[in-house]
Amino acid sequence: MTAGWALAAALVLCVGLVAGKDNLRVAYGWREMDFKYDSPEQRWSAIEKGAFKPANVLPFGLEIHRNRMFVTLPRWREGVPASLAYFDLNDNSTTMPVLTPFPSWVAHSLTEADPELVSPFRVRADRCGRLWVLDSRISGVLEKTKLYGPAQLSVYDLHNDNLLRRHVLPEGQTKQSSFFANLAVDDGDCENTFAYLADLGAPGLVVYSWKERESWRVQHHFFHPDPMSGNFSIQGIEFQWDDGLYGLALSKPQSNGFATLYFHPLSSTMEFSVSTSVLRNKTLATSSDIYREFKVLGSRGLNAQAGAQCLDAETGVLFYALPNQNSVGCWQTSNSYKSQDRVYTSSNDLVFPSDVKIDDERRLWVLSNQLQVFIYDELYPGSINFRIMTASVKDAITGTSCNVVASKLPEIISRIDDILKPLPGLKTSKSSAGATTYSLGAMLLACCLLLRSWLL
Repeated sequence: MTAGWALAAALVLCVGLVAGKDNLRVAYGWREMDFKYDSPEQRWSAIEKGAFKPANVLPFGLEIHRNRMFVTLPRWREGVPASLAYFDLNDNSTTMPVLTPFPSWVAHSLTEADPELVSPFRVRADRCGRLWVLDSRISGVLEKTKLYGPAQLSVYDLHNDNLLRRHVLPEGQTKQSSFFANLAVDDGDCENTFAYLADLGAPGLVVYSWKERESWRVQHHFFHPDPMSGNFSIQGIEFQWDDGLYGLALSKPQSNGFATLYFHPLSSTMEFSVSTSVLRNKTLATSSDIYREFKVLGSRGLNAQAGAQCLDAETGVLFYALPNQNSVGCWQTSNSYKSQDRVYTSSNDLVFPSDVKIDDERRLWVLSNQLQVFIYDELYPGSINFRIMTASVKDAITGTSCNVVASKLPEIISRIDDILKPLPGLKTSKSSAGATTYSLGAMLLACCLLLRSWLL
């Protein structure tokens, strides 16, 4: 067996020995979402009055800060008493925790003339201890739609849960069909933080500067849906969507201080990128000169429309939801975009993966919520409808092409002789062509030593 082929075979076997590929596990599961009321009587009163209709409450977005898991619960229909809540990750007494409204019950009251929170779809905690909440300000999207004003950013201090700032998007930065459902936060500098807000309804990107207290809208053709990628088929339910810019993920800052924003429309199989140096320059970002600054990375393939995504800064791996495939995909950003892989697939546990996040401990979290059933059919309250799954980033990419070991395989094979010759006790021989050959046992020993050095 020649060195290259032997090492390749041995590496495949050895990866299996080092770690299995059971990449995600279910951490939490709910039949219906429930809230922590002051008393059972108060809860039943809310149900009787129609203020709380459990069948109408759907978890949509996630975020993690220290011991709190934040969950967004958009007001698709009536009967959602709080649209942003959290539970304690340190409480191991149940896998079906009740939710505590954030920052308070009062903040979610729609009886106010200008409610503090109406219907956020995504939130983001930054490294500076702030929670950025992107509020669509639209309730009853699937029923009697009511608009409470333009979309806005609400930023909270997570040390005391106080509201630090509200930024209402000014006229001209929202359109008649605007629907803001995702955001990314560039927090390399706490005093000079930028937020990027994705408008999927009227495709565009709004950039907000914390320091300057102002925002501007960026337009580009890459934000628009692909008319050939609007068909979805999930668990027997078929539908068509024409949603624009949606998935956002930031790399770590490069040597010039700027990051790369990876993005895609929801109704598309394509991935794109742009440097934040372009977006953060208001004059450039709002001009027509930016077209060539945006990059086409490639296609994920047939039926590979992607939803939310996030990037692990340490490994450079991009994780993304694949609703049509009941999957979570991954891509090692240092590789060609053609080298896509799957972290987990399940037609039971992962029906409509809605959000993916990585916490400060580098754990991957995935929320599945059966959104297609909620919109087009009816969820059955006797079964588990919503799940949060998790794994460490390291475990999540084990056995995939996103693993650093897999990405280094060609380099290792090309240096086989240099790697193996110094190892004692390895039997070698010469093939008829003069190539050095090794026994499979020797190769297995060598590859395990190599893998150990990569993984530790």
